[in-house]
Amino acid sequence: MKIEYPQVVTYPTYETLLTEMVEPNIMKVTLNRPKAYNALSHTLVAELTDLCERLKEDFYNVRVVLLYGGDESKGFCAGLDVKQGLDEYEKTVPGFYAYQIKLGELELKMTQTPQAWIALVDNVSAGGGFSLAMASDIRICTKTARFSCFYANVGIGGCDMCSSYQLPRLIGTGRAYEMMLTGNFINADEAWNLGLVTKVVEDRPSLMPAGLELARVIAAKDPMAVRLTKEAMRCNVDASGFENALHVENRNQTLMIAHNMNKDPNLDPIGKHWIEER
Repeated sequence: MKIEYPQVVTYPTYETLLTEMVEPNIMKVTLNRPKAYNALSHTLVAELTDLCERLKEDFYNVRVVLLYGGDESKGFCAGLDVKQGLDEYEKTVPGFYAYQIKLGELELKMTQTPQAWIALVDNVSAGGGFSLAMASDIRICTKTARFSCFYANVGIGGCDMCSSYQLPRLIGTGRAYEMMLTGNFINADEAWNLGLVTKVVEDRPSLMPAGLELARVIAAKDPMAVRLTKEAMRCNVDASGFENALHVENRNQTLMIAHNMNKDPNLDPIGKHWIEER
């Protein structure tokens, strides 16, 4: 019986995002507000959220997302667009709370997509922009990159948009306290030493080649393997115990064996089952 797999998802033309399939199964998403440091406007938040919803249904076609600040922007993302301000409803407690929930859910939705996200960071990644980088699965930066939980510097709580959850898990509680309480920037060398980024490249033109090199390796894997690996990592970072973590791994391996024995070989770039014929 021929299996009918889902059709490729259609993506709209966004106002604040540029989407491009740069290679088979690899999508580049460019933040497209270069004159505003790619600050998170209402539209940018809404469009990134919409993109995540579509990506959930497109994991055979799109297997890796490269999140890029663009060639012309002064930095990766400078956080919330304070110049845009709030509408009248958002200036009330219920209205702002509803808006705040949307900001936090954006990072959650990024982690819930089956694709691996690779953030390509140059210059400033602060506040909500730092949160976008942290919500990505892998981060590559340039030598001029700087990272900050900037919230405490503008009179609001130092923990926002997933930072109190993600940062301690990425760099440890001690340094996370320091970053969130002070709002100080760390540079690329510090980010590398702390394990926040996996690679530091010379300059912005070097970001995309480095990201593509890594993306190609991931995109060549079975998309179900990528999806279940990401899910297991996300679940087991918070596992209540060793046994619970093993349950997730055992479930995923069983699913993968069954998948390998029944999948459509035309959709498998590797062509291998769990045991190769010798």
